[in-house]
Amino acid sequence: MKCRKCGGKAVINMRQHKLSLCTEHYLDWIPEQTERFITKYRMFSPQDRILVAVSGGKDSLSLWDILTQLGYQADGLYIGLGIDGGNGYSDLSQHLSEQFAESRGLSLHVVSVPEEFGATIPEMSTRTLRGKGKPCSVCGLTKRHIMNRMAVESSYDVLATGHNLDDEAAVLFGNTINWQTGFLARQSPVLEAHHPGLMRKVKPLCRFYEREMAAYAILQKIEYVYEECPYAIGSKSIYYKELLNQLEAERPGAKLSFYLSFLKAKDEGLFASKSTQDRTSLNTCHNCGQPTTAPGECAFCRMITAINR
Repeated sequence: MKCRKCGGKAVINMRQHKLSLCTEHYLDWIPEQTERFITKYRMFSPQDRILVAVSGGKDSLSLWDILTQLGYQADGLYIGLGIDGGNGYSDLSQHLSEQFAESRGLSLHVVSVPEEFGATIPEMSTRTLRGKGKPCSVCGLTKRHIMNRMAVESSYDVLATGHNLDDEAAVLFGNTINWQTGFLARQSPVLEAHHPGLMRKVKPLCRFYEREMAAYAILQKIEYVYEECPYAIGSKSIYYKELLNQLEAERPGAKLSFYLSFLKAKDEGLFASKSTQDRTSLNTCHNCGQPTTAPGECAFCRMITAINR
């Protein structure tokens, strides 16, 4: 297998693109494509201040690495969730995020959920869900609240996350088979801020396969957490990814086609009325001041109140 550009030994073969590349050209190709997606979806400009949500995983650290290579003003945000899982998952994730930032002279904000709210994510889950189900919903709600708050309070122009194509396709698949039209209407490479206090969110890696980002992190010598969150085991998202991987094995490019066809349908107005409705249904939380679909307090503040009670 030879590199399409130089004829040297290729390190990766991307069947969906019919493209094989060596290490040097692959490490050039990923940032080039990222810049193309940033421009195509009008994510941000070189003048914008970007806050990158980092978890210590391959995608978020690679995204931060790519944006700094491209010359963007990008700082990081790490949220300590207090998840142990028997292997010190959160501690290791934070260590690798801090190590990455220090080695590159980058600025990293660190927010500790246990220190700020008096409980870890598993403890929050136990108190609110009474031991029923996984803490994923509590975790997602908490992270969204903190990410938006930090980005707004620190006057960033945009919040960037490391969601890759496999993530986006799995979410799209789950929402499609259940016809969650509200979620489908909001899924996009760019989530605009249609309400005061709501930060604009972007996903620059949304068209890269997970294996492509793993290859980039390894070739770029980025040390990251290999293990999944211990609570992710058996989740629906992983199941959906496995199903889509089977389809991809038979039809290379199926995941990319599925996602891009969805975005095209949205551009052609498939969810136009629903999107408009969603933009006009947000209120302001009386407690924290962040946007919420509920009157009075937002879901996060109600959760914290219940935990403290």
